[in-house]
Amino acid sequence: MGDEPLVRWNWVRSHLGYLRGLLVDHAEISLLPVLIGLLIAVPLGLLCTRYGRLYQPLAALFNVIYALPALAVFVVLIPYTGLATQATVMIPLTCYALAVLLPTTVDGLRAVPEPVRQAATALGYGPWRRLAAVELPAAVPYLMAGLRVAAVSSISLASVGALVGRGGLGYLFMDGFQRTFPTPIVAGIVLVAALALVTDAVLLLARRLLAPWARREAVGR
Repeated sequence: MGDEPLVRWNWVRSHLGYLRGLLVDHAEISLLPVLIGLLIAVPLGLLCTRYGRLYQPLAALFNVIYALPALAVFVVLIPYTGLATQATVMIPLTCYALAVLLPTTVDGLRAVPEPVRQAATALGYGPWRRLAAVELPAAVPYLMAGLRVAAVSSISLASVGALVGRGGLGYLFMDGFQRTFPTPIVAGIVLVAALALVTDAVLLLARRLLAPWARREAVGR
């Protein structure tokens, strides 16, 4: 890259709108799959808790998917979901999120002490009320821990989607490499890191608000 400065601030200032648009797009294609994964992981986790034989096959399936290279999965999906579409990127990212969220959901639900369940039943709680008022709140620390890992991983992996036409901030990496121009690369790295840090901080705050007892227990130990 010769004597090219690492960052041309005039380029950054003149492309603020462009960078903002890529950041919003990146947040959408990376975080929406995590939300979808959570909505799928909770009922699957409940089934796996009730019917233990389901857990190992499902966990093995998602672990195999998680081990597949993201770019290869994107390319395989192109004939079915199209090039440069959200589905091509979001379907694999949802599966990757499930590989993280399913085990943490099951662990959280299994961590509820049986005497607590029995006490709730004795107080007249039906299965659904017990689930909403006792089991899911007790599983919140596990769920939020899984969400933090899944969200940060998804934000990182979404950049690869630029190679198949939908990658948010990943376009900055491609643009910089193709033009041997480091400024977009640096801007992309900073924005991806910032999005990951902000997302993680928001989820950590949500965990503390939703499960304040977990923090007190950690301090007590």
